[in-house]
Amino acid sequence: MIITTGFDPIPEIVQRAEGLAEHTGTSFAPRGKMSMKKLVERYGDEQILVVLQEAVRLITPGMPPMEFHPSMGFVRAKRILKGEPDPMIEAAGMQPGDSVLDCTAGLGSDSLLFAVHGGADSAVTALESSLPLYALLLEGMRHYTSGQIKVNEALRRIQVVHSEHLQYLRALPDNSIDIVYFDPMFRVPLMDSSAISPLRQFANTAALSAESVAEAVRVARKTVLLKEKALSGEFARLGFEELLRGSAKISYGVIHIDN
Repeated sequence: MIITTGFDPIPEIVQRAEGLAEHTGTSFAPRGKMSMKKLVERYGDEQILVVLQEAVRLITPGMPPMEFHPSMGFVRAKRILKGEPDPMIEAAGMQPGDSVLDCTAGLGSDSLLFAVHGGADSAVTALESSLPLYALLLEGMRHYTSGQIKVNEALRRIQVVHSEHLQYLRALPDNSIDIVYFDPMFRVPLMDSSAISPLRQFANTAALSAESVAEAVRVARKTVLLKEKALSGEFARLGFEELLRGSAKISYGVIHIDN
């Protein structure tokens, strides 16, 4: 992956792009007047992350550009700020100030909801194993502006970590995080989505392992939460109690921790 800017960037954007490249161990490519095609030809890498003044965009072959945006997470975040209930927050039993480990961050929408509900005293860590998605998420969380101050503040509070979740969980002490959350990519999508379809090429499609769940149970103080298709056999296979929600296509499964 290479990191570049748009045409004629201001110095701040160049510094951000250079810093992101250094942080992620990737190459910074000065844009000049080069097209995306010319950048690929010169640097020999087809994955390009473009840092812009008001956006960050991941460009990959054969797919539409993927831009950081909370999407439906922003709508749900505004509802939470109004005091309305959210099914994920309720299933997790999250209280303001709780700590959360989001083991499968993707584009960070669920991490945002935890950070909004948790408030300034909460600690939300978002794990992403794909380097391109990690870089997109890291830059987006740092600089995306939503128009809602509390949403922006929540985005900045999220700690984004480039790691595979089992490795990260193994290194954590017992009972060290209130809530551990899994949202594995559905192997058969429920619907086509311009936000999700490009994401699928980076996703780890392996089934969630029993070992990962066991480590999560060891680490969690309150709950371990799994998002899956309603009536999925994954809940029973991994020991979760499924919380069915009427005709909803998505369910949450929970393991309550007794300490």
